[in-house]
Amino acid sequence: MKKKKREYQSSELVKSFARIYGFEDKLLAFEVKDFLHEYLNDTLFAEIESVNLNKKILEIRIKSPLLKNDFRMRKTFYLTKFQEKFGEEHFIDLPVL
Repeated sequence: MKKKKREYQSSELVKSFARIYGFEDKLLAFEVKDFLHEYLNDTLFAEIESVNLNKKILEIRIKSPLLKNDFRMRKTFYLTKFQEKFGEEHFIDLPVL
């Protein structure tokens, strides 16, 4: 598994800018999407259409009906995984669309 880290993740300046202009949720959604890219294989990751965070609700849009069903059945597992990785305070729900 290749490990890639985008510069925006480590940049304190970008994080400060995000806080000031109110797009911390978008930045965190990018970090979750990168985490999914590392966690899933490339074929499964290609089925992830989008990841959005709005008012602590992390929405994951998935093209494949099979993968969508898997995420829905394991919703608690994934939500817990994201809470452990990024902080429990950031996520309260995980609808899979």
